[in-house]
Amino acid sequence: MMSNKRKIINDPVFGFINSPNDFIFSLIEHPYLQRLSRIKQLGFASLVYPGAQHTRFLHSLGAMYLMNEAISQLRSKGNEITEEEADAVLSCILLHDIGHGPFSHVLEDTLVNDVSHEQISLMLMNRINQSLNGKLDKTIAIFKDEYSKKFLHQLVSGQLDMDRLDYLRRDSFFTGVTEGNIGSARIIKMLNVKDDRLVVEAKGIYSTENFLMARRLMYWQVYLHKTTVAAEKMLINTFNRAKFLTKQKVDLSISLPLLYFIQNRIGLDDFIHNPETLDNFISLDDNDIWCALKIWSNHPDKVLSTLSSGLINRKLFKIEIKSEPFEDSILKNKIQYYVNQLGFSENEAEFLISSDEISTNMYSETDDSIDILFKNGETKDIADASDMLNIQLLSKKVKKYYFCYLR
Repeated sequence: MMSNKRKIINDPVFGFINSPNDFIFSLIEHPYLQRLSRIKQLGFASLVYPGAQHTRFLHSLGAMYLMNEAISQLRSKGNEITEEEADAVLSCILLHDIGHGPFSHVLEDTLVNDVSHEQISLMLMNRINQSLNGKLDKTIAIFKDEYSKKFLHQLVSGQLDMDRLDYLRRDSFFTGVTEGNIGSARIIKMLNVKDDRLVVEAKGIYSTENFLMARRLMYWQVYLHKTTVAAEKMLINTFNRAKFLTKQKVDLSISLPLLYFIQNRIGLDDFIHNPETLDNFISLDDNDIWCALKIWSNHPDKVLSTLSSGLINRKLFKIEIKSEPFEDSILKNKIQYYVNQLGFSENEAEFLISSDEISTNMYSETDDSIDILFKNGETKDIADASDMLNIQLLSKKVKKYYFCYLR
């Protein structure tokens, strides 16, 4: 008997999104996925683009919608995808981001040590799978690239996966950066499978080139925008200061799950051997961070209060970016300025600066090539097939160096 759970969600980017069946809808309703509605997709990008308020949850729904479209297209071209496989790959894209912590990528290496959000996503999928008596077995196999049909994993995690096709279109829409707007529908229409690999039919080559260009532009205009980077480094320094203070037994008065990650050095072993770690992690979202910053903005520790109130009131680190690393003397001079002029100790002043490199690697053939399928059945890597774009140039790793500091 059909239930009434085939809900319709109104998405500003793709219009109406249907939940394909009751099983998928039960995953949409799951608390682990609902948590993503309290985590912003682009972290601090809203400081530059005020419209960038969309959430990881909305992105997951959009990626699921595109996956459904891709399944229909591939089936229409004679590629077999069973109902069970369709459910598995839809579940996989829906759950691919559940391991994200507050502020998405920003605090990934600060709250935990050497544990990626993909690893946490897998742990959470395994936990859901236990409660569903193995219904996510295929989903997990696809996520880990252990399923027999390799192209299904490529749809979830590859050069032209549904994750990227959604976030570029969605981030472009919400930031207003039109250069990022890609023809996702056209690319999906051109998808096919050859020798168990995802390919793009030759007619889709220009849309694919546009996708690669859009991705590059979005990285430097949005994801690695200097103001966003400055705010991110400021937040990381704030949490490093909070961790330093807890070692000195200083009271921080924040939510218990957040305190758990600040007081302890949490690594993969903690997640594996202590269920409490994962419980605390899934209790965290952006709200914990903002509440902590509001409390800390009045903290007796001058460094913690300066950084926290700066983030709340948009008094951000000043940032300089160049193509060569910054000399140590520049950093030392800035620290001495804080010591001599503002009365901070040297140890305190180190939390008021940040310097490192930022880089992006747009297209790497070794990673997972984009193969173009021609009418004669031949396939070529887009780097060889493209007559318009210099993909070699796109695949070049761009590295820049930043120095940011308290104004």
